[in-house]
Amino acid sequence: MVCSGTAVLFSLLGSARSTASPPAPLPLIGRVCTAGCRQAAAVRSPAQAGTRQLNSTCVGSVDMELFLHYSLIPSFFIILILSFLQRRGHCGQRADPSYLLRNHFGIIVPLDFVGTFSNRWSYGIAFGATANKIMFLFSEGYQPLQVPQWAQAFVLLIGGIEVGLSHFPFFACLSSEFRLVSAILGFSYSLMWFSVTIFHITQCPHGQFVGRYETVVFYWPSLLCLAFLLGRFLYMFVKSLRVHLGREPQGEEKPFLEVHQAEHVKQLLRKSSLQERKKSWFQTRIYEWDPYFQFPSRMIGTTVLAFVCLYLFIVIEFCVFVYVRDELDVFEGYLENYVTSMNDTGPLTPIILNVKEFISVAKGVWVVTILPACLTCVNYLFHILVCYRKHIKRLWSGNKNFLPLKFHNPSSSESVVAIARYSGWQIAYILWGYLVIHVVQSLCGMVIMYSLVLPIIHKRGLEMLRGMGIGILTLSIVVGLMLLQMWIAASFFLQPKMGTADLQKPLALNNRKAFHNFNYFLFFYNVLLGLGACLSRLFISCILGTWLIARIDRTIMQNGYERADLGFSTWIGMLFVDHYHTNPVLVSFCHILITGHRERKLQHAIRYWYLNQSPGPRVSARSRTRWLLLQTLINNPSLITLRKPKRYSSREFTQILLACSEG
Repeated sequence: MVCSGTAVLFSLLGSARSTASPPAPLPLIGRVCTAGCRQAAAVRSPAQAGTRQLNSTCVGSVDMELFLHYSLIPSFFIILILSFLQRRGHCGQRADPSYLLRNHFGIIVPLDFVGTFSNRWSYGIAFGATANKIMFLFSEGYQPLQVPQWAQAFVLLIGGIEVGLSHFPFFACLSSEFRLVSAILGFSYSLMWFSVTIFHITQCPHGQFVGRYETVVFYWPSLLCLAFLLGRFLYMFVKSLRVHLGREPQGEEKPFLEVHQAEHVKQLLRKSSLQERKKSWFQTRIYEWDPYFQFPSRMIGTTVLAFVCLYLFIVIEFCVFVYVRDELDVFEGYLENYVTSMNDTGPLTPIILNVKEFISVAKGVWVVTILPACLTCVNYLFHILVCYRKHIKRLWSGNKNFLPLKFHNPSSSESVVAIARYSGWQIAYILWGYLVIHVVQSLCGMVIMYSLVLPIIHKRGLEMLRGMGIGILTLSIVVGLMLLQMWIAASFFLQPKMGTADLQKPLALNNRKAFHNFNYFLFFYNVLLGLGACLSRLFISCILGTWLIARIDRTIMQNGYERADLGFSTWIGMLFVDHYHTNPVLVSFCHILITGHRERKLQHAIRYWYLNQSPGPRVSARSRTRWLLLQTLINNPSLITLRKPKRYSSREFTQILLACSEG
């Protein structure tokens, strides 16, 4: 049964994109278990086999994996157009081959992962549209090439790049400054994906695990995101068209200093004696928002994508549960046939009844714990945003006390890499964290069922209460003895307080002889007590470690070993990059410098503006530049050797050098 669940888990993770498309290559463990799954499927009941066969007969004409490959063609076309429109800051020299391109074909930036605060939800929804393909990469089910096992890392890298290129136009069209063209291209590309996905769903809406509308269950988040992008690009097109026709003023360029950053600095400069606003119940008990703080697009996009991927992961897990439940039902049928054939008198009948009870309890506990595990991870996603705001504001104020000492000055290279790692690692931590938390909660549920519920069902409640009472009494005595030691130490072995205002007695021993006898006789008992304390330490560490495995903002390592927690190191590096590049005080200071420099240049240009208005003959800018160049070279002959000599013949160049040296 475990083999069946493992094989179907990898199979579903690889082929959840469509029940009609051919399954993706299974990992090695999935291939080993496939034979056992087929043998177990052969003994299903006729009704189950007919249902599975009916649901698996649909073969659609659209293969989403093949469409992903072909979508690279329009994606490259859109990238080429936007790159042609993008202007480069510096044009190459005549000897440079790129000089023929003038200043076209600049580098396109799909998303500024550091300092973008506009269109945050649009970028987040664009990330949500990639959720299905992210899940395929996460499950290692999407592999465009067939290579040996040792080269799987390179195949996954190629697959990730291909998925990134196929969804690149969504982000490039949202961030492009050529709004009219990018709106048309983005709308067309989104409409293509939306139409193909709708056509794929309508061809085979049902599946063999969820049943009716299984494909809709998997693809409705991506459809919703694509529909939002269609509306967003349509709005961009209408607004850009109105600007192009002159019916609306031209929008301002992206400001260097955001409004919320300026307001944050103004708030810092205000007097602290101002009366604070009255907080609502929600702000006091649940969450207090800051009107002068905005999360960057990276955090919003990561959160949206994590929500969608968590939903898909839960659906896939439920599909695996349905498959395993059917296999367990077949196994229970075998057990019932054995019990019936032995007339309930066989030697294995009690064991079989216990196994059936265990299977029934396990299935019920697993279903019940789906909701609390999901709510735990959802709470983690919101809590991570809260911790991001709290930590980044502490760094802005210069407070690093909340960080371990080893992370007060992280490596610059590690911090830069952390920006690229964070989003992907956060999603992976949430997904694996959900699975681990679900398993732990299921184990806790099994303990509760076997220790509390099942004894009452089997009419052994008094025996259960007696055992629970003995356990509680034993634990109470142990805790009481520990507290008694502390009371004796505080009452007899410490000197009295030095002043009436002291909160506790000074750390000065009293009654030393009695103290040494006290330590000697309790030494042997504390050995046994330490054994229980050690086991409790191990148990609490395991519970807290598994419970907080999805929290990338909190380390689960002990003090001094935080470097071994790669997720926490990524979190710290990401915080420092944002701190150095989006600190409102630093950005405001740079904004003041840039503004002052521009004003000085403008005043300088106005001061000498009248010189160009003389009634004499006008001198072209090219002639004036050549004259200034000649004057510079005459005054600095050493600069002549640094100029490119191929503009002149060797004879002319030699004459220029001789003339300058004689002068």
